[in-house]
Amino acid sequence: MSDKLLDCKNLNCPMPIVEISKAMRGMETGQTLAVEASDPSFKADVHAWVRRMGHDMVSFELESGIQTALIRKV
Repeated sequence: MSDKLLDCKNLNCPMPIVEISKAMRGMETGQTLAVEASDPSFKADVHAWVRRMGHDMVSFELESGIQTALIRKV
């Protein structure tokens, strides 16, 4: 369960990261953002972004070509 869901399916790099950055700015510390993406480079990009920004990657799943990252704002 997340506080917000962001649909980034059919967006190519770097747009999912741009959209995540915008969404996280409007969220409170401790809230979670679920991001769904189909871009093959999303996994590497989102893991690097989370490390760089200091947030927590709660989970990452791949199902039927759709990647879902659950990020907690720190």
